[in-house]
Amino acid sequence: MSVPTLQWLDPPRGPAVALLDQTRLPTEEKVVTCENVPELVDAIRRLVIRGAPALGVAGAFGVALAACRGDDVVAAARLLGEARPTAVNLAWGTGRALAAYQAALGRAADPEHQDQDPQRLAAGAALDEARAIAADDAAASAAMARHGLGLIPEGARILTHCNTGSLVSAGAGTAFAVIMAAHRAGRLTRLYVDETRPLLQGARLTAYEARQAGIDYAVLADSAAAGLLASGAVDVVLTGADRITADGSVANKVGTYGLAVLAQYHSVPFVVVAPVSTIDFGTATGGEIVVEHRAAEEVTTLGGQVLAPAGSAAYNPAFDVTPASLVSALVTERGITQPVTTGNLRLLNTRPPQRKSAPVDVSVEL
Repeated sequence: MSVPTLQWLDPPRGPAVALLDQTRLPTEEKVVTCENVPELVDAIRRLVIRGAPALGVAGAFGVALAACRGDDVVAAARLLGEARPTAVNLAWGTGRALAAYQAALGRAADPEHQDQDPQRLAAGAALDEARAIAADDAAASAAMARHGLGLIPEGARILTHCNTGSLVSAGAGTAFAVIMAAHRAGRLTRLYVDETRPLLQGARLTAYEARQAGIDYAVLADSAAAGLLASGAVDVVLTGADRITADGSVANKVGTYGLAVLAQYHSVPFVVVAPVSTIDFGTATGGEIVVEHRAAEEVTTLGGQVLAPAGSAAYNPAFDVTPASLVSALVTERGITQPVTTGNLRLLNTRPPQRKSAPVDVSVEL
C-alpha cells in the first residue's frame, strides 16, 4: 500500500496518529489524522481502523497521544479500551501502554531521575511501548505465515472471510499472511473471498489487498459459500479472530460461524490464524464474550442507498462465536495448535515465543 495503515506523527506535525481510512477503500486512499483521543475513539468506532492486532497498536498509540498532550491518561485509556467491546487486542494494547506510562511515573520519583520532567519521561515510555507492540505484531505476523504455510497443500484453493491482511496488522496480517506465503511459495491456485456483509470488508478490502499482491482471486456472495464448498472447489478455509476464549471459542466477523459449520459438513479444514495476544485467557467460554451490535443502517442501506423500507429494524451483530469443536487448527506466532482445547491453549500460553526476525514489509510507520 502507498499509505501506511497507521503512522505516528511527531511534532511539528504531531503529536498525532494518522490512519488510512478503510471506509474509503478501495476507491480512495485517504488519511484521517487524529490529534486527540476522542478523535481516535471516533475513528475506531467508525471502522477507519479495524482488525484485532491493528486495534491493539492503535490503542497503545492512543495512550501515548494522551500522554504527549498532557491529557488525563487513565481516562483516555478507559475511553480507548471501551471503544469496541469484542476485539480483545484493543484493551490489551491500551493496557500495556498505560502500564508502561504508570511505571515510568513511578520511576520518575527516584533520585536518579530528579532532573527529568516526569510527564515527559512517562510519555516517552508509553510511546516506546506502543512502538514495541507494533514491532512485536509485525514479527508475529511473519511467524504465523511461516507456521501456517505448512497447512497449505500444493495447488490450494482457499476460501477466506472478512479482511485479515496488512490493513489489520503492523505486518502482513493474520490469515492473509498465510495466504501471501502460499502465493509466494507457488502453492495457491485460487483465493475465494467472501464479500462479508454488511460492510463488505472482503469485497472492498481483501480483494484490494489480493489485487495489489497479484493473487488470482474471486469475490463471492456470502450465501454462495455453501455451494462452493459442496462443489469440492475449496481445500481449506482460513480466517482471523477478534477474540479467542480459554476454551478455544473464536469470536470473528459475523458469518464466520456459519462458514465453520459448512466447512465441517463438507470435510474441509477450518483454520484460524491469530496472534497469542488475541487469546483472552481470562474469559472461560465463548458464551461470556460481549458481542458488539452496530447500527441498523449498516444493514438497511448500502453505499448511501436505501435497501429496506424506512423504519425497518435490523439484527446487526458485528461478530459471531465459533465453538472450538469446529476449528481444525489454530495458528499463532508460537506454532500450530490442534486440536484446539483448553489444555492445549494453556500450554500455548506458557510456550516461549518463536521468532526469527521482524519482516521487512511493515505497514505501520513509527
